[in-house]
Amino acid sequence: MTDTVKLIVDGVSVDAPKGYTLLQACELAGAEIPRFCYHERLSIAGNCRMCLVDWVGAPKPIASCAQTVGDMAPKKDGTPHEISTKSPRAVKARAGVMEFLLINHPLDCPICDQGGECDLQDQAMGYGRAYTRYTENKRAVDDKYMGPLVKTIMTRCIQCTRCVRFASEVAGVDEIGLANRGEDAEITTYLEKSLTSELSGNVIDLCPVGALTSKPYAFNARPWELRKTESIDVMDALGSAIRVDARGPAVMRILPRVNEEINEEWISDKTRFVWDGLGRQRLDKPYIRENGNLRAATWDEALKAAATMLKAPGDQIGVIAGDLACAEGMKAAMDLATSLGVKSIDCRQDGAKLGLAADGTKLARESWLFNSTIMGIDEADSILLVGVNPRREAAVLNARLRKAWLRMVPVALLGERVDLTFDYKYLGAGPDSLKDLRAGHPVFDELCKAKRPLIILGQGALARGDGGAVLHAVSAMAAAVGAIKDGWNGFSVLHTSAARVGGLDLGFLPAKGGKDVAGIIAGAQSGDIKTVVLLGADEIDTSKLGKANVIYVGSHGDNGAHRADVILPAAAYTEKSATYVNTEGRVQRTQRAVPPKGDAREDWAIFRALSAYLDKKLPYDTLAQVRAKLGADHPTFLGLDFAPGAVAGAVAPPYGTAGQFQSTPFMTPIKAFHLTNPIARASRTMAECAELAAGANRAVAAE
Repeated sequence: MTDTVKLIVDGVSVDAPKGYTLLQACELAGAEIPRFCYHERLSIAGNCRMCLVDWVGAPKPIASCAQTVGDMAPKKDGTPHEISTKSPRAVKARAGVMEFLLINHPLDCPICDQGGECDLQDQAMGYGRAYTRYTENKRAVDDKYMGPLVKTIMTRCIQCTRCVRFASEVAGVDEIGLANRGEDAEITTYLEKSLTSELSGNVIDLCPVGALTSKPYAFNARPWELRKTESIDVMDALGSAIRVDARGPAVMRILPRVNEEINEEWISDKTRFVWDGLGRQRLDKPYIRENGNLRAATWDEALKAAATMLKAPGDQIGVIAGDLACAEGMKAAMDLATSLGVKSIDCRQDGAKLGLAADGTKLARESWLFNSTIMGIDEADSILLVGVNPRREAAVLNARLRKAWLRMVPVALLGERVDLTFDYKYLGAGPDSLKDLRAGHPVFDELCKAKRPLIILGQGALARGDGGAVLHAVSAMAAAVGAIKDGWNGFSVLHTSAARVGGLDLGFLPAKGGKDVAGIIAGAQSGDIKTVVLLGADEIDTSKLGKANVIYVGSHGDNGAHRADVILPAAAYTEKSATYVNTEGRVQRTQRAVPPKGDAREDWAIFRALSAYLDKKLPYDTLAQVRAKLGADHPTFLGLDFAPGAVAGAVAPPYGTAGQFQSTPFMTPIKAFHLTNPIARASRTMAECAELAAGANRAVAAE
């Protein structure tokens, strides 16, 4: 039996797979089908009727989104079915549907934020009538409260239910529903509470009219006023594809781009709404601390002061890279440190036991990558999560895990018991339960039977004293269950920092005899470390740096800047073309969307200038030269937008070093999803979201 059905669409013959909808089959033949409720990633509702086509021989036009090609009964004479998308009947039917949709829709286009990128506007022009026959009063609907991110003007709503289906199916949080029936139908949140999903902002993109718009962006700009720059997100380690829209020197909004291999077409709320933090609490000029207070200085003064601090012996200097540091900045910092004889450098702010074994030897790259790749989750048939809370650490990846769960893939969790928006088998809280995962355990045996088992190891299990032992045990278990084989590597490490994999690939790690982050902090407290360079490192306890001189290179006045003795202002990720490596080892680049603030400069350029003051001039003067040196010294950075996945000849586990486990349970390192980095902490929108997430939600009568 054939798996395709032959159709004739507007005179064009096409063989459509039986699983296709008629709408997809028509598009396969080159026809354009309007739609409001239909979306490729959501279930079919069939309630807007805008996709009507003329099925020749049928008594009435048919909704093409709800008709599966395989369910079309063959004609008695064996000839293919004929579909017309341009016949007078189809044209008239769509015009009638559009007339009904516009009966109650307000004439808000001049003041609507959706204006200029509105599906209803576009399709009314293409498929509607040029006049109205409706003279009655339009219905009005009260606006609903959906929190600080989503603005509602519900009179505009056409009840397509895209937002309802997204919340239920993709986000996994049943918070939006369709109340009442007929003319009284309204989209609302239950008890009108704030949306709690970390993906809630995606309903703004899904809404085909102006009923759901961005509350922080409201009335700020029109789409035709904005410069659109394709870039990469750095709020987590996924490297989601984004588009930065800017006007003048300011970023006005951030939207997702489609990338099937990483984020599909979703982004987290932190990624989407953090943009207001890019303009607040910025370091826009150098500062020097004198008599306990910071004063503005020139670049020459600040670089001279920093150079004086760095003239200490190499064993008295430590360099720590933060979570938003780019590869070019870390490369320049590392090259300068090497020229000064500095061995105490580290990119692992949280102390994760990755990159180095206990004896200081460098581990294989496979030991710190998400080896299955993000898209590989779609192929996994048994999943084990160890010390990870993907809903907080990588909200978009959590949606992929939920999609796998909806396919009946079994999921087990060892670590903190949390709401992941899907069910899982809970195995325990810490390493004691890890010891029990061996032959005879139901989950272990299930992983052994799976063709493509996936084990995701999180930073909650690695950023602790026994992290190396946990890495060793989990990687050994991955090998034991057959998770590593030809064409598949199911051992995957989920990072929380955009800079971490790039730093590990660079070798931004303590050299033999050097100190890690904990050692640098302890040395600063004891007086052994005289100078500490912080490259955007704001997540360490700066109060424990003792009397050490602190040089801070970063974009925001956060923890590191408050402790700094010299501040060298750097560009944020939207203000530079920079290289990052995501959790799966994919080398990606951001693009400059706006100029740096004030006197701020790119990280690598700051270290290049500083090297001249130290008579250790670095061998590059342009970004292209930095990248050439980066690729020459570290070939990993030569391949752009490529996730290695299962590599032939990869170093086999176990990784890390066997040792004793601690009894403390695994805990996610992210306590507040919205406040994980300096940009997010500078954002008013993220602060409001964090307050609501902490329980300060709007009170309602039912409470």
